Amino acid sequence: MRAVFRSLRVRNMRLYTAGQVTKLVGVWMLFIAQDWLVLDLTDNSATALGLVTALQFTPVLLLTLYGGKLADRFDKQRLLILCNVVFAVLASGLGVLVATDVVVLWHVYAFAAGAGVISAIETPTRQAFWSELVEQELLPNALSLGSATFNVARLVGPALAGVLIAVIGTGAVILVTGVMAALAVLLQLRIRPAELHRDPPGKVAARDARVIDGLKYVWGRPDLILVMVLVLVLGMMAFNFQLTLAVLAKTVFHTGAEAFGLLTSALAAGALCGALVAALRRSRPSVYAVLGAAIMFATFETVLGFAPTFWMAIALAVPTGFFMIYFAQAANQRIQLGVDPQFRGRVMALHVLVFFGTTPVGSPLIGWIAEEYGARTSIWLGGLVSLACTLLVALVQLRRAHATVLVHLRPRPHLHVTEPGDDGSPAVDLRMPRLPATARS
Repeated sequence: MRAVFRSLRVRNMRLYTAGQVTKLVGVWMLFIAQDWLVLDLTDNSATALGLVTALQFTPVLLLTLYGGKLADRFDKQRLLILCNVVFAVLASGLGVLVATDVVVLWHVYAFAAGAGVISAIETPTRQAFWSELVEQELLPNALSLGSATFNVARLVGPALAGVLIAVIGTGAVILVTGVMAALAVLLQLRIRPAELHRDPPGKVAARDARVIDGLKYVWGRPDLILVMVLVLVLGMMAFNFQLTLAVLAKTVFHTGAEAFGLLTSALAAGALCGALVAALRRSRPSVYAVLGAAIMFATFETVLGFAPTFWMAIALAVPTGFFMIYFAQAANQRIQLGVDPQFRGRVMALHVLVFFGTTPVGSPLIGWIAEEYGARTSIWLGGLVSLACTLLVALVQLRRAHATVLVHLRPRPHLHVTEPGDDGSPAVDLRMPRLPATARS
């Protein structure tokens, strides 16, 4: 466990992580409270709920690349504090409107759009800021713990919101999320700028940082393009469990909301374990580690789609969640640890765009498949398309690198990949990631 949490020895890392847990739990609570509020105001209108979701995601599509430019141009710590202050003000304002019973639907629409704009700026900045909190040796661990905080918040936030809405009401819950964002600001203010690991100011705050330069930089990096392609396809076809698991539980297994919550918790528990195991990584993951995690994730999702019983689906959801986050973290670390610092904000903005920006495209497509052909088909087809794409990308990578793949059954089953050096001798020895004994069990 000391190895898993080793980056928390750094004071700035502890403060920032505590702030992120507080803020993200509040964000997930706010999502639940906001959706519940919309249903109350519209007599359970799914169209209104869909519009709110669209208003939250549209700024991500339009402004995330610009947010990456801001992250490269300005002080990331100050930019994050500003974003969280504005978010706290917006959440508190909406909470007051609800608590005083004067809220109307357009207030929620305006808040959703405003929160989406803040998210489009804050997300790439947050992704790039991890590299300033710790030294390079601890950065893989810090990135994995960042993913773990997100999954902890995803587990705790919705459950806590459901309880609090029943006890203190929707308006009070929204006010609480504003307070939680303010607490995150206070913790971020305690971060010591002198202890941050920053490049010279001329590089970090370059006035001529342009979005097009970031895109050109990625275009000239085949190793980054390969990961971006995987993230694009899997993000669009495979990362739709919020939709597919709900339909699977209700229409296939004919269970209630409690069973759907159990299915989601199994996926999230596996995801949390995947993030913690990824925290053991000490260097930039190889391209084969990313490909291997993607293959395992797509395979388990495909099998999950054919689960014959509800409890079998629960059992398969755990490894599916594990490799889902293990892949996402490997992709994130390969990009973060392989990019020049002066381009990090813009590159991470592109990563966020291809990962989350595909949701408005992938979700309706997967939803249509689930409606026309059933929930099982929407899951196994998404996994199968992802698996086919990953195998195709793997083939391209192996041919481009003139690599050799050997299958070993002893002392343990694994793949042994070698790439020839300049003299034709094996210069690179890359193995699929091995899990610790506790994770394998």
